[in-house]
Amino acid sequence: MQPHVDPPTLEIRSADKKQARRAQGESNFESLLDVAEAAKLLRIHPKTLRNKARRGIIPGVQVGRLWRFRASALNEWLDEIAS
Repeated sequence: MQPHVDPPTLEIRSADKKQARRAQGESNFESLLDVAEAAKLLRIHPKTLRNKARRGIIPGVQVGRLWRFRASALNEWLDEIAS
């Protein structure tokens, strides 16, 4: 009979913990719509969407030269203008 030996314990380094938390946070990340997708959703022309986003009428984020939109923010905006 062999003596009982505990399996080696794995230590989680702080860098691994940060990476695990970051990966968990990414699962809650809402994907962004590009201009074509958001314009199709709103049933407006992409140029109209860009102009209204640039003027702050429609909520969007400009990343470099590209515009991105959250579907949830567009839904909230629609609710506001509908009431």
